[in-house]
Amino acid sequence: MSPDPADDRPVLIAGPTASGKSELALRIAETGGGVVVNADALQVYACWRILTARPGAADLARAPHALYGHIPCDTAYSAGHWLRDVAPLLGGAERPIIVGGTGLNFAALTDGLAEIPATPPEVRAEGDALPLPALVDGLDMATRTRIDLNNRARVQRAWEVLRATGRGLADWQADTPPPLLPLTQAHAIVMTPSPDWLNARIATRFAAMLKAGAVEEVRANLPDWDPARPSARAIGAAELVEFVQGRVTLEQAETAAVIATRQYAKRQRTWFRARMRNWHKIDPEADLSTG
Repeated sequence: MSPDPADDRPVLIAGPTASGKSELALRIAETGGGVVVNADALQVYACWRILTARPGAADLARAPHALYGHIPCDTAYSAGHWLRDVAPLLGGAERPIIVGGTGLNFAALTDGLAEIPATPPEVRAEGDALPLPALVDGLDMATRTRIDLNNRARVQRAWEVLRATGRGLADWQADTPPPLLPLTQAHAIVMTPSPDWLNARIATRFAAMLKAGAVEEVRANLPDWDPARPSARAIGAAELVEFVQGRVTLEQAETAAVIATRQYAKRQRTWFRARMRNWHKIDPEADLSTG
């Protein structure tokens, strides 16, 4: 399935990791034209090419790409940063084909994003030092009912907002401005693979990453490694750091990374089911197996 090439509306392609999103985006670009725009929170980082499955030379030759690998690894990059970067591309000469697995970016684009002030470094450091239960206890009740309380990154962000501004995240979100791209003005596609098919793909892809030099990529980044940075959330990075530092075998690191990726994909599928009910659903096992 591809959007009608005669229809120049932007294309949105969401889906869990390893579900074939990028291949679909390239097919659409080749058929109807457009620039493939990254909506993944980790593919923006320059230091991770292999581990985040950024497009390689062959893919870059098939279509123009934007917002891949343009952020230094020591720089925080939020949905708000991404929204500012993607805004100029929405009115460009080429149709944007926006693809990624970060649901928050798509929500910010199609629903709007609250303009919350940046978190001061000292507040972030205070949050980093607290365990998850303490962060949850520090949230206002309205925010507690709206976020995944098992997701530390989301909980800490909400805690930081309340600590820094005196207003809960839910209160800020109530003042959200209009979206840059309402869903009615785009082709919205979400990949819905079966868990078994996706799990097999995840294992195969990580093995391919190892063959492509993922260990060498981690070793090259080790002198500047900081597990507290947002860029360190690239799945496989922490696991391969453990191997490079001699604490686990490569087989153990690979197993841990595959398990972590499967768990992440499960969280993605849950988020997409809850938040993307009105998106056009594609079964990649069926739809991407033919030309």
